[in-house]
Amino acid sequence: MSQFEHYVRSGNKNLRMGYTTGTCASLAAGAAARYALTGEVPAEISVMTVKGIPVTLEPHSSRQGLIVGTGEGTDFDTDGDEKTFSVSVIKDAGDDADATNGIEVWASVTLTEVPGIEIDGGFGVGRVTKPGLDQPVGNAAINSTPRRMIRQMVEEAIEEYGYEGGAKVIISIPEGIETAKKTFNPMLGIEGGISVIGTSGIVEPMSEQALVDTIEVTLRQALSDSRDVILTPGNYGERFLMKEQFDRYGIPVVKCSNFLGEALDCAAVEGAETVLLVGHIGKLSKVAAGVMNTHSRYADARREVFTAHAVLAGADRDLCAALMDASTTDACLDLLEKAGLKEAVMERILNEIQAHLEHRVREAYRIGAVVFSNEHGLLGMTDPARTIIEEWDSKFTD
Repeated sequence: MSQFEHYVRSGNKNLRMGYTTGTCASLAAGAAARYALTGEVPAEISVMTVKGIPVTLEPHSSRQGLIVGTGEGTDFDTDGDEKTFSVSVIKDAGDDADATNGIEVWASVTLTEVPGIEIDGGFGVGRVTKPGLDQPVGNAAINSTPRRMIRQMVEEAIEEYGYEGGAKVIISIPEGIETAKKTFNPMLGIEGGISVIGTSGIVEPMSEQALVDTIEVTLRQALSDSRDVILTPGNYGERFLMKEQFDRYGIPVVKCSNFLGEALDCAAVEGAETVLLVGHIGKLSKVAAGVMNTHSRYADARREVFTAHAVLAGADRDLCAALMDASTTDACLDLLEKAGLKEAVMERILNEIQAHLEHRVREAYRIGAVVFSNEHGLLGMTDPARTIIEEWDSKFTD
């Protein structure tokens, strides 16, 4: 069968889409159910994804018995159960840089006399160990949409062949333990393998929504134990927080990448009471211009922000021209420090950052910002941030 031929435009390129682990699990389950009911593996199996795009595949492998692990590697075998029928399909992520691309997803089906479909995870499928995820603690990390698709595929097979009982379905992924090390699962508290996920059933290459979804899940977990959270765009922020010993407060830290606006919105939905944003001036200077997605392809207002506030702080034409020619925010800070205007400009920028943050959250919770530079260190904090930190100092360090 030819490869999955559906495309999405990204900039000036057409990128091939793929299908999720959830779609793979549902297709494997549908084929395994038919194998159990008829004794024959179907030549191909189809499912309509939530996105409205059909996926049709040829089963990759089949065997009788449940797929079981042999140690902590990716080797596997079957337990020889003659009442269990297993079928696999291969994941195709299209042009997306997906750690699960090419893995083999197995579904093992055992028919039962009692009606109903029971779904669980086997070897290589992770288990939820922390609250705040799609599934409760203890469940296999097979999310709601894949569970619905799996159930639907097995029910269709049972109805088609007039079987009056039900089925037990076990999803196994032999490469899941090793693949999970390349994903967010360890950080999210999913142990023993990868997740079976996919809200739409389709993988869109370079999907920003997938990143936003991860941020949302991480925030939900963080806020399940605390009403306060620290947001930081990335690794620079994490290193600054460690250096400044912010861990003494015990406040969860969530990385929001470039998706600051989305993270602020998610924090409101998840019931945050206090959010402290800690970020490098290269990212947060954009927030002073109202930019809430800080990726350079959306906006890069850093030099303009510095120049505008330098003018208002009394900078002359030559300094403004130098600021507009500067290649980095640290270079801007060097110029302002030499002119004796760094503190005045930073105070103005901090005030604008705070104003735009408050406009975005619309009183859903308290918010403040701390800004730093790798070369200049702490550059300042907004008044609400200072109050938040003073409260944390009093509460957590007595």
